[in-house]
Amino acid sequence: MTSSTVTVGVAPLSPAQVVAVAREGARVEIAPAALERVAASRALIEQLADDPAPHYGVSTGFGALATTFIAPERRRQLQASLIRSHAAGTGAEVEDEVVRTLQLLRLQTLASGRTGVRPEVVTTYAALLNAGIVPIVREYGSLGCSGDLAPLAHVALAAMGEGDVRVDGQKMDAATALEAASIAPLVLAEKEGLALINGTDGMLGMLLLALADLEVLLDTADVCAALSIESQLGTDAVFAEDLMALRPQLGQAASAAHLRTLLGSSPIVASHKGPEDGRVQDAYSLRCAPQVHGAARDTVDHARLIATRELSAVVDNPVVTLDGRVESNGNFHGAPIAYVLDFLAIAVADVASISERRTDRALDVARNRELPPFLAAEAGVDSGLMIAQYAAAGIVSELKRLAVPASVDSIPSSAMQEDHVSMGWSAARKLRRAIDGLARVLAIEVITGTRALDLRAPLQPGPGTGAVRDLVRSSGVAGPGHDRFVSPDIETVTGLVLSGAVRAAAFEGEHA
Repeated sequence: MTSSTVTVGVAPLSPAQVVAVAREGARVEIAPAALERVAASRALIEQLADDPAPHYGVSTGFGALATTFIAPERRRQLQASLIRSHAAGTGAEVEDEVVRTLQLLRLQTLASGRTGVRPEVVTTYAALLNAGIVPIVREYGSLGCSGDLAPLAHVALAAMGEGDVRVDGQKMDAATALEAASIAPLVLAEKEGLALINGTDGMLGMLLLALADLEVLLDTADVCAALSIESQLGTDAVFAEDLMALRPQLGQAASAAHLRTLLGSSPIVASHKGPEDGRVQDAYSLRCAPQVHGAARDTVDHARLIATRELSAVVDNPVVTLDGRVESNGNFHGAPIAYVLDFLAIAVADVASISERRTDRALDVARNRELPPFLAAEAGVDSGLMIAQYAAAGIVSELKRLAVPASVDSIPSSAMQEDHVSMGWSAARKLRRAIDGLARVLAIEVITGTRALDLRAPLQPGPGTGAVRDLVRSSGVAGPGHDRFVSPDIETVTGLVLSGAVRAAAFEGEHA
């Protein structure tokens, strides 16, 4: 748990703040000015509640029942019924970090003063986060339109003291958890049920977490490429700055700069430079690494732009405008987020694909420049890393399936009132699986590349790639030798990849 505190209601949250609350347990506090805004907009809602004319979400039903007037004495039941009926998720539990993004991002919208909830709703959501109460949210239930309705309803249900939650990993009923934390369960008033579930918070939260992961993984992909190029006696000449400038793509330039840094001081690369090197050019998986990794970087930059805009958004329906109107709108539609989630899944699949191709080259005696078949100690008796490459290939095949866009699908719901939906939640869920797969494919390339480096002895790798090799060895993953149980090694190095340890070793080692 971190000791940092994130203030909500002053300015839009930053991606880093969201990640800090989701993954590091940062506490949240509500700015006093935000609570003042919330109280002011609530006064408007209460005026409408007294109006005999129907107002959507205040004195009417929801969705296809928007024209059904609800008498004042039934409205609290209406709000509670909305949450209970919409908490219809099913399937596996969603990860705690994702649920915490749901809680935080909905809190940010509530604190905007544009949703019409009472101040106690805002303070209760903050209290749940700070107490580490994580509502149990299920995998399926959101269509990514009218907000992530079911996931957000599960969060709201917990705030009402109903349903199940986890605290420090332990499952318990929400009422018990709230009582232990001295948090009074919410009794929802007019408009508040809608305000708690009409948001793109789930898909946005998963996008922000994915961007944080990809910042690490794309740097690591460059490290992996350097390991492969170096150990396969490739050339770094093709990454020259003037050649990159002929195609002024920003991501490509960044990846090429990493390769120049990691390969420029390598004794292995230097050993075959010059006119005596008969290789005209390397295969695409080595030579075009900056172009592929760079395209993924540019995709991440675009997705970050969309995510940053969404962090400034107030998504609710109806919404209280700055001049005091209460208006229906369609800002809950998840298309902007769903598109970039799908776009990222395509980039992830392709980065993993080129990584697997580099691994395969390292194991093929016809292409690996005089390394042993499968990098085995005694080919025939030993299989080396043969099946590790199978694992990478199987993951890449799965990532290609996960790259099929979710956002092009739509299934009408709510008696055709909600007749076009984004499927953004589904796009986010498959991207999380894809990122996990990419990390594993890169880990297999790290294992392969570092073993190949050892087999080039007495030639020595560059400082950065050598530091990665040393990290892997110090983590218990042995170098060349007779066959050993491979799966634990892949799991160990996957952890090093995801944590950023491989990236840090490479670039810190280069500048040591």
